Amino acid sequence: MNTIFVTRRERFNAAHQMWNPKWDEAKNIKVFGKCANKNWHGHNYELFVTVKGSPNEDTGYCVDLKKVSRIIKEKAIEKLDHKNINLDVDFMHGKLASTENMAIAIWEQIEQGITDLGATLHCVKLCETENNYVEYFG
Repeated sequence: MNTIFVTRRERFNAAHQMWNPKWDEAKNIKVFGKCANKNWHGHNYELFVTVKGSPNEDTGYCVDLKKVSRIIKEKAIEKLDHKNINLDVDFMHGKLASTENMAIAIWEQIEQGITDLGATLHCVKLCETENNYVEYFG
């Protein structure tokens, strides 16, 4: 069988603050700089979800991207979009709101749904800015 990789892009806007509660204010500011702003700051995130599988003989698809999009939106985007990641996002509670931790958490939110579609989650790529992104391969 041929393995193919298919990627779906979604977008969301969210605010967060980089702050380690174990540290005092001075250390947080020293380590996180302006990302430790007490009034939060926001990003226009881009999320790329790549799945892999073999093309179906009847459809030519390895996965229906409309269904992938629905899973991403229900499990992640609806919880993240126009929210405060530190305060409002259930799957980020107790975690530092870094892009790295968000990518891992998004993977955990969507993996089962992708598997249920008969595909394998390959990569979650989360772009925080045009210059910074992370990739997580599970």
